[in-house]
Amino acid sequence: MLLVSKLADAELFAKDRHSGVIQAEGVTPFWKHLESVVSRLKNIGVTDEDILCAAWLHDVIEDTDTTFDDIYQRFGQKVAIMVLAISKDKKLPKKERENQYIKQLQNASWPAQLIKLCDISSNLKNLQNSVWSRTKRSKQIKKKLCYLKAIKSGLVQNKSQFPSIQSILDGINHTLKQYGERPVIF
Repeated sequence: MLLVSKLADAELFAKDRHSGVIQAEGVTPFWKHLESVVSRLKNIGVTDEDILCAAWLHDVIEDTDTTFDDIYQRFGQKVAIMVLAISKDKKLPKKERENQYIKQLQNASWPAQLIKLCDISSNLKNLQNSVWSRTKRSKQIKKKLCYLKAIKSGLVQNKSQFPSIQSILDGINHTLKQYGERPVIF
């Protein structure tokens, strides 16, 4: 029997759960987005297996029928808690869901916030290929900026652990500039 690493298992699990799914912008296969988030983390020096596993799984609770318990049993408490911290509660009404999500992001662990930063970066980068109208893209950018504001304090406090975060912020600012938004400065 071939043993698969925890990280490889997370990748396979996420790809299976998102099989055939296209990202909300209408173009990108969803697994490419997940791979992009993991790649960004690795590029800034993240090597912690649990953080990388959580990055592969960061949308699985929110977008599939996978539960916190499923992740906890398969990948452990640390991974499950990070994934839950950056997952919206789809049972809540939309406005309440967004408000609750902002609070969750503010209170999330530093590693979960780091995953969210890379998620925001990937989502903004994918907007360039989007079939959406400029207005819809602008609305998405404003939403991502709210999420970025929610995690800013945690990122600023811990930025010294991964100085290469600036490269992620530079990419975000490049996209923001294309849409006439002010750059984010940490």
